[in-house]
Amino acid sequence: MTPAPTRDITTPGHGPVELAGASALVTGAASGIGAAAARRLAAAGAAVVVADLQAGPGGALADEIGGVFVETDVTRTEQLQAAVERAVALGPLRAVVCSAGFAPAQRTIGRDGEFASAHDLAMYRKVLEVNLIGTFDTIRLAATAMSRNETDADGARGAIVAFASVAAFDGQIGQAAYSSSKGGIVGLTLPVARDLSVSGIRLNTVAPGLVDTPIYGVGEQAEEFKARLGRSVLFPSRLGLPDEVARMVMECLTNPYLNGAVVRVDGGVRLPPK
Repeated sequence: MTPAPTRDITTPGHGPVELAGASALVTGAASGIGAAAARRLAAAGAAVVVADLQAGPGGALADEIGGVFVETDVTRTEQLQAAVERAVALGPLRAVVCSAGFAPAQRTIGRDGEFASAHDLAMYRKVLEVNLIGTFDTIRLAATAMSRNETDADGARGAIVAFASVAAFDGQIGQAAYSSSKGGIVGLTLPVARDLSVSGIRLNTVAPGLVDTPIYGVGEQAEEFKARLGRSVLFPSRLGLPDEVARMVMECLTNPYLNGAVVRVDGGVRLPPK
């Protein structure tokens, strides 16, 4: 019996996306998962624009990885556009990571039955403005620049990764604003991926779980709190590391057949109400 022919998966145009010689933009890159993604992109040969409000740590990271720091408020379209243009000046923009965001907590109503104690509406708007609108603004501007790139052998021009959170699915008490913003990112992933497909641009979203970032603080109490938190993770029973999430970011950017997906990186955790 003649064996069935096998397809050569190393055929040009079907291997990992090459980032050497290209530029990359990472928002919220000064710390945590954004910083880990910026380091991995630089290691892959990309010239990285570190876009963040924190000039000190952002500039230090850019120096460390041979990138460029651009002070960027993702709620300011003109600053986002300047960051995109700076990336384009370094080389064809082929990778974008949208990791800027914040996560304040407040219950929907207060305990005293007073209107004044209800959730601060200005804060709700601010969370959506930064996390959701800032992400979409980054995507639309970066994808516009990507659409001018020459295509590779697969017809591709670039890839974008947005960040949701397991809170988009398992939002806890006090997370109405944060979960709304991250749920919005989950919701836009497929339609925007469809929009961008005509230009050969892919979009995926990564939804991290409980990750050890500066949000938990430092010191003995912070470490004890993180240890307790980690015990709620299915396996391994610990907080995730920023680089573990960054590895999935790189897979989303470099796997040419991964598109329109929302991927949880969470150790199997399902968040309880509180």
